[in-house]
Amino acid sequence: MNRAAPVVRLRVPTDEDAVAWHRIFADPDVMEFHGGRAAELSVYEELTARQRRHDAERGFCLWTMVDGSGRVIGFTGAQPWPGDWGPKGEIEIGWRLGRAHWGKGYVTEAARQTLERVRGAGVAEVVAMVNARNARSIAVTERLGMRLAEVFTIPGSERRGHCYRLNLHQG
Repeated sequence: MNRAAPVVRLRVPTDEDAVAWHRIFADPDVMEFHGGRAAELSVYEELTARQRRHDAERGFCLWTMVDGSGRVIGFTGAQPWPGDWGPKGEIEIGWRLGRAHWGKGYVTEAARQTLERVRGAGVAEVVAMVNARNARSIAVTERLGMRLAEVFTIPGSERRGHCYRLNLHQG
């Protein structure tokens, strides 16, 4: 598949982006591997505020993804793994994209931009924590050159997860 990368821009999330994220993530397909439904708007308001702090303190965060026409289509970025299990304290990259934009290359392009920004901020290695049934996200990790490092059971469930790793200073 050798198509041109789509136009996607990353920006630090605004207060208004919390509303857009809440609307985009109200789609059960989008939330299939993230609890099945969107959180309350207040959760996204707190999340976008926290990402602004992360960007100011670390030089990276979960950025809002904006398409070529200026529409908010999701987020991608990096932050310390928030769980008290798994790769505690390591920098995780992640993404979530509105259903209407799946299969067009937005996440892969935005994740590549994320990797460049995180590398520029001095991060040596990133992880991606992915539900083992999430074939779309697994495909993105493969396109990014990440390697499967661990298979685990997600705490509090019987679901399997994968931890992918990428050394940002190879080559």
